Amino acid sequence: MTTSLRRPQKRAGQLRSVRELDSFEIIPDKPTVPSGVPRSTWFRTRRASRWYLPYAFALVCLDYSAAVLASATAIWTLEKASSGFRDAPGLFNLIAYVFLPLTWLVLLWGYGGYDRRFLGVGTDEYKRVMRASWTVIAIVALTALAFKVKDLSRFTVALVMVATLAFLLMERYLLRRLLYVLRSRGVAVNRLLLVGTLPETLEVHRAITRNRAVGMVPVAIHLTEGYISTREVRTPVPVHAGRDVVSLVHEVGADTIAVCGAASAEPGELRRLAWQLEGTGIDLVVAPQLTDIAGPRVHIRPVEGLPLLHVEEPTLAGVAWLVKNILDRAFALIGLIILLPFFPLVALGIRMSDPGPIFFKQLRVGREGKQFRVWKLRTMYTDAEDRLASLVDQNESDGLLFKIKNDPRIFRVGKFLRATSIDELPQLVNVLLGDMSLVGPRPLPAEDGDFLGDVRRRLLVRPGITGLWQVSGRSDLSWDDAVRLDLYYVDNWSLLLDLLTLWRTVWVVLRSKGAY
Repeated sequence: MTTSLRRPQKRAGQLRSVRELDSFEIIPDKPTVPSGVPRSTWFRTRRASRWYLPYAFALVCLDYSAAVLASATAIWTLEKASSGFRDAPGLFNLIAYVFLPLTWLVLLWGYGGYDRRFLGVGTDEYKRVMRASWTVIAIVALTALAFKVKDLSRFTVALVMVATLAFLLMERYLLRRLLYVLRSRGVAVNRLLLVGTLPETLEVHRAITRNRAVGMVPVAIHLTEGYISTREVRTPVPVHAGRDVVSLVHEVGADTIAVCGAASAEPGELRRLAWQLEGTGIDLVVAPQLTDIAGPRVHIRPVEGLPLLHVEEPTLAGVAWLVKNILDRAFALIGLIILLPFFPLVALGIRMSDPGPIFFKQLRVGREGKQFRVWKLRTMYTDAEDRLASLVDQNESDGLLFKIKNDPRIFRVGKFLRATSIDELPQLVNVLLGDMSLVGPRPLPAEDGDFLGDVRRRLLVRPGITGLWQVSGRSDLSWDDAVRLDLYYVDNWSLLLDLLTLWRTVWVVLRSKGAY
């Protein structure tokens, strides 16, 4: 028996599964809610998910405080900050501490800085703050020009704008970290009812539960087809079929319906479900069959009422890619100059632990299959390669790499170097030579042979010192997850993604999680 988003015509008895599968019930085709709700100019539907309200209120208060603090910082730093208002210091204070902060709040609201869809996840929130900052700068410049405020210091204005933007980004980042802590405890989350076939819903379930910080918790699955064949399948959440979706979402305590895979390709069914949800406060999201494709690559282009998802090619060329290459070499050169005085101390520690070479060089595979020698500080005894054969059975990695948490071939100083990732710093030489990048997939050993299938796509970009693999768990990740993250990087690369990865790398290194 199969079901769809449309409620079946006939009624059947209730079935109960042997394991996690819950109930099966066919509801008569009788409308329970009208097709749409009356629109009101002043009142909006009360959302079933309420976590974002105190979060948005906290953001408003902190954003206002950030703007006030930026103005105060500029005034305290520059004695001539109010030189253009010598005759009206009260007016200057009113503008600096009231009007300008309120302008920031209004523009942040206008650009979606408090929109619940962007709060707590992704980079869209920060992008909206940046756009609001450019608009505030334009407004201040035009206002100063219109009122001919000649004596107002341009440096003062620039300091206020830059300081406000820095404070806004910092307080929003810190508040987001607090939100992640709450979500790890099951607070401030969206409870999802997944709708679709079992393979599609389980795929979405796996994707959104990989990272609890996204704040989505699946609570049940509603099958659109294939119920009978899946009654003996173990599932992470209860499974329903043949139910009225709107009544089921209330029954399981969900606040969001996620339509998965092929079920999202039924425009008529999806439209009627959206009508049913109007006025209920339940959110409706669609998870199409486009896994690990995100950001600016996906565009919705309506054609004659049909919403087409247009997928752009990865941006692995152009001006942004040129900027990445320039920044790689610049930061690598600066990093080597700064770290050069510390290398003798590290070298002394290595030689005292085990006589032998300071550096370890190994043949790795780079962009487009080009082989090069990667540089690392030696962390193992000189006979490590000879002892490898006796340890193969203890390999804890399920992929092309060999990993053991307590590898006996690593000496004591080497463990410290690995935990702090100091052993990777000589790879800045590889970055300077153009063999590697600061951010990218990790280079794999050349002796592993040809890379087949999806793994070979990693070779479209230069390997990196750090990457999504490293900031998402490092050696604790399975090989499949590591490949998935590397492919996501290749398919969705951007300069912003590189910067965020470098920022996350700092915290991962400080915690030494997954480093062995």
